[in-house]
Amino acid sequence: MTEHFSRWDTAEGLKTEEDIGHYLQACMEEAGDDPAFIAKALGTIARARGMSQVARDTGLSREILYRALSGEGNPEFGTLLKVAKALGLKLHLSL
Repeated sequence: MTEHFSRWDTAEGLKTEEDIGHYLQACMEEAGDDPAFIAKALGTIARARGMSQVARDTGLSREILYRALSGEGNPEFGTLLKVAKALGLKLHLSL
């Protein structure tokens, strides 16, 4: 018998707002001072919500978003803010 494996896609598991909230919180805790980790987490959430819709809401192309949110890109802070807003997320800083 041959076993078949498929690659796990975290975006497929983000079905509800609660799922997304838990995922984002875990990523924030895990990321430390790695901005690429956060960018990739936002990219995963964007894929879960639909990258085409996020592209329309931000005014950026899907290609730019995929590159910026891949974890390999170096997105500008403004891009991350646009994506967060399009996803309905709010940036909260505290002491």
